[in-house]
Amino acid sequence: MKKSFILTCLLFASTWLRATDKETIKATLTEVTVYAQGAQMHHKANYSVNAGVTEIIIEGISAFIDSKSIQVKGTGDLVLLDTKFSFYYPQPSNALNQGASLKIKRDIQLLEDSLRVMDFDIRDIQDEINVLNASKSIIASNGMVRSIGKVNDSINLLKQTIEYYTLKMNELNKKIIALEKKRQEKAFRKIAMETRLTDLKNYQNNNGEIENNKSPIPRITITVSAKTAVSGKLNFSYVVSNAGWTPIYDLRSDASTGKIELTYKAEVFQSTGLDWDNIKLNISTNNPYVNKTKPTLNPWYIDYNIYKSENKKGVMDKLQEVQITSQALFNRGYAYSEDMDDEKNIMGADQFTTVVHHLISAEFKIDLPYSIKSNNEKHMVLIKTANLDTKFKYYSVPKLDASVYLVAQMTKLDELQLVPGQANIFFDGSYIGETYIDPTTMDDTLNLSLGKDPSIVVKRTLLKKELKDRIIGDKRERTFAYSIEISNQKSSSIEIVIQDQLPITQNADINIESDNFAKGRFDERTGLLEWSFILKAKENKVIDYNFRVKHAKDKNLEI
Repeated sequence: MKKSFILTCLLFASTWLRATDKETIKATLTEVTVYAQGAQMHHKANYSVNAGVTEIIIEGISAFIDSKSIQVKGTGDLVLLDTKFSFYYPQPSNALNQGASLKIKRDIQLLEDSLRVMDFDIRDIQDEINVLNASKSIIASNGMVRSIGKVNDSINLLKQTIEYYTLKMNELNKKIIALEKKRQEKAFRKIAMETRLTDLKNYQNNNGEIENNKSPIPRITITVSAKTAVSGKLNFSYVVSNAGWTPIYDLRSDASTGKIELTYKAEVFQSTGLDWDNIKLNISTNNPYVNKTKPTLNPWYIDYNIYKSENKKGVMDKLQEVQITSQALFNRGYAYSEDMDDEKNIMGADQFTTVVHHLISAEFKIDLPYSIKSNNEKHMVLIKTANLDTKFKYYSVPKLDASVYLVAQMTKLDELQLVPGQANIFFDGSYIGETYIDPTTMDDTLNLSLGKDPSIVVKRTLLKKELKDRIIGDKRERTFAYSIEISNQKSSSIEIVIQDQLPITQNADINIESDNFAKGRFDERTGLLEWSFILKAKENKVIDYNFRVKHAKDKNLEI
């Protein structure tokens, strides 16, 4: 009976010991998916546990983990019980091997007492400095020193005053410098004591394995249960916030081929605390920190405003309308020439990119190893290149500018999974400037201005002979006429759009009408007048149009 009892106790103790087994392993970073804000980091690690419950402690991870995002998978016959993220605070280096927690408590108490005494010492020194500075002020403000004495003051008295001032000021300055030095030494000692105190308290609160590294160590602890001893692999991932990427585009146009090549690049940055060494890199258009919850409309009640005399308070509902005004394109820059060579093109990183389309985002998997340091510096990553469906047109607004601009109209950009970003423009090998691509606001077509073409001449002239100004009853009628001349000096046909405008008004007393639009398209809401046509090589065309404005003759109207 006694032997059976002892055997049962041994079995229970063995099971209890196994339940507290711990294994610390180092994880290897293998893959990172970078989001517009944040990144998902994928690690691998090998483990080996005994039968029972074991805590697998994983190190070599980022310290900026969103604990809600941790996902764990693995191989082997075991059951995953729990996963948690925490920091381990190693024992301070100068307290190593001292062992007993009583010693640490005593050191903490001594440091706290010393810091209190140190505060009084520093305050006492500062008070002495303040008294000496006040003495300097009294001496400097004395009437004799400031030459506010009587006119007949003797030279001897003046000499005595200067000697006294020099002696006392030098004496006070030396005392102040000595006290400042003493205060600074005590301040440095106080900082060292406070750092030491913080280290001891962290170790006291997180007593564990002793390490020489004083920085807190991030850990993921995975609790597993196994029926027998087992080995296997763990794959886990988590999301960190201090990483991301911004898009940048290159638009290269070739007039001879009539095509535009778009180069899609990402500027990747990270400060996760881990260097990304030879990892697989994925670029995702998703942002895990953007609200994913669909908005819900609540009932919208309206009623009369009721004012009560006893509290003078009214009841009202407010609606705030947020107006988002965006400009899909804004071009600026200048042109300079580049020498083109005929050397064979090297392979680009975009040739190793695979696009994975998700329901609400796209992910670009780059089949090349990347290394990015944890220093928040931007690294250029080539995602892909694409030839865009492009149509070229010429535009001119001679009322504002007599130049003719070549505009590329690109379509089917929605298939490229673009996100808003800056774009550099190159035309026939020359840098033109930059623009902003915003696929969230643009139409099916992206209009890209490539610059002026001097071989197309446009001239707008006011036809003074057609000007009329007459009085009809109580109205004044004024007639204006313009002529627009277009000359295509190129050796090929072009498609050109000429834009002008007529005045518009919201005053019913003012009447605007036209007899001749020259077959142009007129928008009554904006006043825009537009002609679009094909102009053959060396062909000239003239557009004549006019309009009349009627208004009260006794009122001045600027046109």
